[in-house]
Amino acid sequence: MRSDSVKTGTQQAPHRSLFNALGYTKEERERPLIGIVSSYNEIVPGHMNLDKIVEAVKMGVAMAGGTPVVFPAIAVCDGIAMGHVGMKYSLVTRDLIADSTECMALAHGFDGLVCVPNCDKNVPGLLMAAARLNIPTVFVSGGPMLAGHVHGRKRSLSSMFEAVGSVAAGTMSKEELEEYEEKVCPTCGSCSGMYTANSMNCLTEAIGMGLRGNGTIPAVYSERIRLAKHAGMKIMELLEKDIKPRDIMTEKAFMNALVVDMALGCSTNSMLHLPAIAHEAGVDIDLDIANELSEKTPNLCHLAPAGPTYMEDLNEAGGVYAVMNELDKKGLLDTDLITATGKTIAENIKGCVNRDPEVIRPIDNPYSKTGGIAVLKGNIAPAGSVVKRSAVAPEMMEHTGPARVYDCEEDAIEAIKNGKIVAGDVVVIRYEGPKGGPGMREMLNPTSAIAGMGLGSSVALITDGRFSGASRGASIGHVSPEAAVGGPIALIQEGDMIEINIPANTLNAKVSEEEMAKRRENWTPREPGVTTGYLSRYRAMVTSGTNGAILQVPETK
Repeated sequence: MRSDSVKTGTQQAPHRSLFNALGYTKEERERPLIGIVSSYNEIVPGHMNLDKIVEAVKMGVAMAGGTPVVFPAIAVCDGIAMGHVGMKYSLVTRDLIADSTECMALAHGFDGLVCVPNCDKNVPGLLMAAARLNIPTVFVSGGPMLAGHVHGRKRSLSSMFEAVGSVAAGTMSKEELEEYEEKVCPTCGSCSGMYTANSMNCLTEAIGMGLRGNGTIPAVYSERIRLAKHAGMKIMELLEKDIKPRDIMTEKAFMNALVVDMALGCSTNSMLHLPAIAHEAGVDIDLDIANELSEKTPNLCHLAPAGPTYMEDLNEAGGVYAVMNELDKKGLLDTDLITATGKTIAENIKGCVNRDPEVIRPIDNPYSKTGGIAVLKGNIAPAGSVVKRSAVAPEMMEHTGPARVYDCEEDAIEAIKNGKIVAGDVVVIRYEGPKGGPGMREMLNPTSAIAGMGLGSSVALITDGRFSGASRGASIGHVSPEAAVGGPIALIQEGDMIEINIPANTLNAKVSEEEMAKRRENWTPREPGVTTGYLSRYRAMVTSGTNGAILQVPETK
């Protein structure tokens, strides 16, 4: 066992004395040591129940003959961090989570891991760590929040942000806003739509690292506790069979995850996280494959914010496995791959029927014949950009309008709320990319303000930053190369006509090459707004959003 390095032999007598200090018995030391990575804290609603999940995992591990050992991982609440400097610290935690988990796992010789994340950067960060460490690992999340109810209709966090825009537009009173505040987030859990946290938790099932229901069983259901106990028991089986993350997270598994992503209509952030996780697993994902897969993968789900259904509805309809079963009817998945269940995908999804064709459309009656995400390229985004196609109004699939250019999110929000943006405009927010932010902030406040003011089907927004999974509309992010490194988005000027064609996968400014060349000659890099601390180090090491914003040591000259 790997843990022999810290507990077996004469040289390890000092180590054993420290285990004694921790209260571990000889019998516990002789069992496999299973690290349980707990993302519990008291500031993230999706994490406030993780203490109960962790206790259930511990019991499962102990029942199956292992010794559970809990250690922490940090987490930022994207909702609370949204719209201010705090959002610069969201994406960057993904690497802190991966690095700290690597440190803890290797320093203490754990034989296996059970990862207990829930919200946006925890899941990809811990998947990155799992791929890097390559010791038996299984995931069990805290589960999604139940939808809120306002005036008899289901609502979620995206409704809350859009309500703020409605107040600014004068179409909602402050009293109504207060009612939304009280009701849209009624329970613990990751916010109830197909936002980033739920997208990534669903994809743990698709890629094979989570058990059935990990992405969809609501946080407040006792079924979630039972799932956690089974995850604790399952890690011992994976250890016995020596099934490791890189046995599961193969190139074919990542293709499966992308296909399921397209069918579910996941957050555009999945296009940032999947390449980063793949990189740790030794797999290269070229985002161009996204359009290829989208062309043959129908979009089967319109969960909030794309439609009126929520995670609890997807769970009742059969969950991720039911979606995968629909996809398998057309041979769109590789079902021979091994998973953290100890079984193949084919064995996992057998008999998992679609119980609600309004929540999960049958494969022959999809919402659209193409997938929920598209990668757009053109003279604004030569290396690519990403849009959640399934959340775009039909009339905005092709749009041409004048650029309204802002060099930070705050300036754009001020303009939107002061009525300076009108139907037909294309809002351009730049210098918010991985380096430019730094930290690639999410633009949920601007997109929600646009939607709340009734402009969601007439105004587009493009950025070198990114979008929350709660954003809807023609919201095009991850524009690369970013403005901070001299990408063409830095050269766009007020009034330039921007041409968006999502069906054709193009994003262009109607500006000649000669004019762009002149502008480039006059362009000067902006001074970095951050010169100290973690963000400064991150800025120096982070790469483009098109390859997952992974960190690389800068080349020395």
